[in-house]
Amino acid sequence: MKVVKNTSIEEYPLFSKGKVRDIYELNDDQLLIITTDRMSAFDVILPDPIPFKGVVLNQLTIFWMNKFSSIVKNHLIETEVKKFPAPLQKYAEELEGRSVIVRKTKPLPIECIVRGYITGSGWKDYIKTGKVCGHVLPKDLKKSEKLPNPIFTPSTKAQLGEHDENITLSQAKAKIGEVLLNTIEEISLTLYSKAQEYAWDRGIIIADTKFEFGIKDKKIYLIDEVLTPDSSRFWPKETYTPGKDQPSFDKQYLRDWLTNSGWDKTPPAPKLPPEVIEQTQKKYLQAYEFLTGKTL
Repeated sequence: MKVVKNTSIEEYPLFSKGKVRDIYELNDDQLLIITTDRMSAFDVILPDPIPFKGVVLNQLTIFWMNKFSSIVKNHLIETEVKKFPAPLQKYAEELEGRSVIVRKTKPLPIECIVRGYITGSGWKDYIKTGKVCGHVLPKDLKKSEKLPNPIFTPSTKAQLGEHDENITLSQAKAKIGEVLLNTIEEISLTLYSKAQEYAWDRGIIIADTKFEFGIKDKKIYLIDEVLTPDSSRFWPKETYTPGKDQPSFDKQYLRDWLTNSGWDKTPPAPKLPPEVIEQTQKKYLQAYEFLTGKTL
């Protein structure tokens, strides 16, 4: 499979271009999502791609969506490139492994974050206030400690180049309504619980993750990416020790390198050394292999 940083599908209009994904409109009801090898950190797109990272994200998302299909509908229509419309076949080499055709839904304006362990922005909030997004937590929690129960902590969905912001359940309710919020909270917590149990048996702790949902014909669909190294924190179970940062199978290694490089987290981002690219790629591939039992 070839490394893909950008795409240009001439036969269909570009619907949107995100930090990682290029999305084309096939018709009024269907979208083509291509997960590139672009890498972003701190909401900035880095100059260097991580080879095959997009394939890992796409294949893991397909894996989890299929696994959870009895819990919530998902937007997948077709995952095999050879079954894509004829005009796309000439792009087969760059689409292979990293693209799907999906139903077009109306995405909800919030991201559904579930936290099972106290880390990241949640840890920062807890240190300041003893709370995370309005959830009052036990006193004297250690960094990276497991929470008594997973918590649902929604955030805003920022535009490209802007930052997501944690919000309270009351703020989320004002955006989408109480009934819908309660429904997606229940679904998100269920998905996290099932995934955490599955991953634990394969040596991975899912510290936290992000789900996104869309609405079509008054039905809720799981959309975007699901339980990938870009949207989750994956920690190796065998070395887990509360009270400190954990090694991980996600982009945290890269974030740490960028922070230690002295970069001020505003564009342009620095070029990545070959060894950082290689190590980041290795972590993404390891996450896929641990969780699916397969190699790419």
